[in-house]
Amino acid sequence: MSLGGGIFLIVVGAILAFAINVSPSWIDLHLVGWILMIAGVAVTILGIVLLTRKRTSKVTHSTTIDPRTGQKIDSTRRDEQD
Repeated sequence: MSLGGGIFLIVVGAILAFAINVSPSWIDLHLVGWILMIAGVAVTILGIVLLTRKRTSKVTHSTTIDPRTGQKIDSTRRDEQD
């Protein structure tokens, strides 16, 4: 979601900064376009960093013997850590 949102901000900012020739007196559309493009780049970089961060997990294997039946019981447990 953040990658798509960042790209959307970049596109809208580029349209406002470069493609629109309207100049309302109450807002500078070129400045708003540049601000949106910078925000889009920041959101895109943040999204990439969050996607590529390393997630670790701890896997525990254990083997026990059931005292009633004498059968071997293997179990695996995975704990996700951020």
